[in-house]
Amino acid sequence: MNVLIIGEGGREHALAWKVRQSREYTNLFCIPGNAGIAEIAICRPDIKLYETAKLIDFIKRQQNIELTIVGPDNPLADGIVDALRSGGCRVLGPTKNAAMIESSKVFAKQLMKKYGIPTADFEVFESFEEACSYVEKQSFPLVVKADGLARGKGVIICESADEAKGALKKMMVDKAFGNSGNRVVIEKFLKGKEATLICFTDGKAIIPMASCQDHKRAFDGDQGPNTGGMGAFSPSMSFTDEMLKEAEEKILQPVIDAMQEEGRPFSGILYCGLIITDEGLKVLEFNARFGDPEAQVILPRLKSNFLKICNAIVDGTLEGRKIEWDDSVAVCVMLTSKGYPGSFETGFPIEIGDVDPDVLLFHSGTSKNAYGELVTAGGRVIGVTALAPTIAEAREKAYKNAEKIKFEGKQYRKDIGLNL
Repeated sequence: MNVLIIGEGGREHALAWKVRQSREYTNLFCIPGNAGIAEIAICRPDIKLYETAKLIDFIKRQQNIELTIVGPDNPLADGIVDALRSGGCRVLGPTKNAAMIESSKVFAKQLMKKYGIPTADFEVFESFEEACSYVEKQSFPLVVKADGLARGKGVIICESADEAKGALKKMMVDKAFGNSGNRVVIEKFLKGKEATLICFTDGKAIIPMASCQDHKRAFDGDQGPNTGGMGAFSPSMSFTDEMLKEAEEKILQPVIDAMQEEGRPFSGILYCGLIITDEGLKVLEFNARFGDPEAQVILPRLKSNFLKICNAIVDGTLEGRKIEWDDSVAVCVMLTSKGYPGSFETGFPIEIGDVDPDVLLFHSGTSKNAYGELVTAGGRVIGVTALAPTIAEAREKAYKNAEKIKFEGKQYRKDIGLNL
């Protein structure tokens, strides 16, 4: 079958790589794609996602694409699934109304409160002054979250009232995240180990994937600002089989049932960011798609036929399907541009070097310049993923090969895969 992937990051490179392992795959396209994806798929950066008629024409008439997989959050939040389905396209991903579980933290928190899904206590504010008055009366730390999408950077942990007011000003007054900061969620800080559990769902049945853990902060020791993700590993060392059962029964199935009850059936990939507390699992966030770089450690461990799973999701026939996982541990180290997640320069030539053949390189921000050279084109540049029998061996392999990739200003954390 002909398959189209929407997106341009490391997540989409991992999706493309996985699709090519399925026997049903015939031709693979990506819009817009990147230099790494272009090595395994036909990329069409000339087609813009907002050009719905042109996009549908490409899918239906020009290429006879039988399945479109939407990777990133913004197109989902903008309703690309609704638009493509209205044109008769088969699409993997939630509708705009369902994607609100990620695109509005206010919606997600209120949904969890209504249906008794465990999460941190919270308040919602639309007024900067009222939010500032509230934080003056609270104990710390607190977490301030922009309501809308902010590329993984709209969550700030605050240790004092002054820090909280600064975060509120950044979001609500300075509009650092645009309209995403028009409303904010202020919630109680939860202590514990974080873990990520992503599931396949057709809107009724759920199948959890292998657990993983990502590293959001920019610097070693979980210091510095939040980023889109500096690396990840799978499985999580803190997540037990008992926790998996708890997550299925108290979080994943209840939220899918809640979305049905609300008239917003969620079909696709549901990401659940969890924290393991003394009171049990609690939800930090939901996303409406694979995480990035979580996809780069989960998909390499998936032994089952990915396209068959995707088709079962779209067709509503997921229930009862069995999925197998590789026992190996996967570690992904993200190489970034100097200055990320703040301002950074791009266009620097990339030298890949003699990377081990069993190590996976998932391009996040790369392109080709006028001379055909591979160059940096984003804050996150390349994810280096290694698999091995143990976490220590996977880390060693990932870092050994990360050293072989050269570009000016290359930065990366040295503690990915440590159970911080």
